[in-house]
Amino acid sequence: MATIKDVAALAGISYTTVSHVLNKTRPVSEPVRRKVEAAIAELDYVPSAVARSLKARCTATIGLLVPNSVNPYFAELARGIEDGCERNGYCVILCNSDDDPRKQRSYLRVLLEKRIDGLIVASVGEEADLLDSLASVRTPMVIVDRALAGVDADLVRIDHEQGAYLATRHLLELGHQDIACINGPAHTSVAKMRLAGFHRALAQAGVPLREGRVVDSDFTSLGGYGAAAQLLGHDRPTAIFAANDMIGMGVLRAAAERNICVPSELSVIGFDDIQMSQYVYPALTTVGQSIRELGEMASELLLRRIGEPQRSGVEQRIVAPSIVLRESTGPRPDLFNDYR
Repeated sequence: MATIKDVAALAGISYTTVSHVLNKTRPVSEPVRRKVEAAIAELDYVPSAVARSLKARCTATIGLLVPNSVNPYFAELARGIEDGCERNGYCVILCNSDDDPRKQRSYLRVLLEKRIDGLIVASVGEEADLLDSLASVRTPMVIVDRALAGVDADLVRIDHEQGAYLATRHLLELGHQDIACINGPAHTSVAKMRLAGFHRALAQAGVPLREGRVVDSDFTSLGGYGAAAQLLGHDRPTAIFAANDMIGMGVLRAAAERNICVPSELSVIGFDDIQMSQYVYPALTTVGQSIRELGEMASELLLRRIGEPQRSGVEQRIVAPSIVLRESTGPRPDLFNDYR
């Protein structure tokens, strides 16, 4: 691989002059600049990002730690973050931990060793060692999706509790009285907030929750499919609030296998509004906000923190959710034909 000294030798000038041309640190005559550019092209020379970052004390690189890159939510979030960073001259290193605390700690160490300028962390687990590692990070950092105990960093998230409340209220307004909830892992703060919104809507409407109508799962289609199998027997609810869209898609599959028509026999509403939710059948009614916009908001907040390292306090941006009406919700079965 060609070095800066190879470029200088071919151009017949000093390597410090080549450095001035590359880094625009001193005016150089047009003939000399052309010699340098010709030598760079001939040798296919690529400047060392490491050397330049050591001199500039920045790498123009952002680290992004996500728990599951297969989940469309995190794929869309990463795209928004990448768009926001790219517009401002930063590249993003994506690390997928597969919900493994060991991998999360390992990737965090690797990112910090690479001298990233900033870090965005999306929905890591709540393992004590990992939280301690994040709490000790001195690199500018933004947390996305949920606050992490003991981690003092800027935060961007949707209002999980209010979103679940809106989703459940939508089902109540359609006349449903027997509503089930398929939630995410009970120990996670996101699942706790979404379950709280579900309970608040029922309590406000004076609608009792039947025993066994809340099923804990994980935030996957397989989890939703398995949980729905527990609920869709002969004594099934008339509506299900799925705590994310992936769970909702699993519910739709389980219903289809049992010849349960959605929405005339069962209403299903999700959470997050991932793009895929538009293209399942029936298209999934959901609650959320643009995930890519959340990602762009996170990148904007991080770049601001990088640019203003002495800014005191932490900033929280809680995004208000809204209902996205599609085809998977309708009046409870005994009212459906009248509604049509």
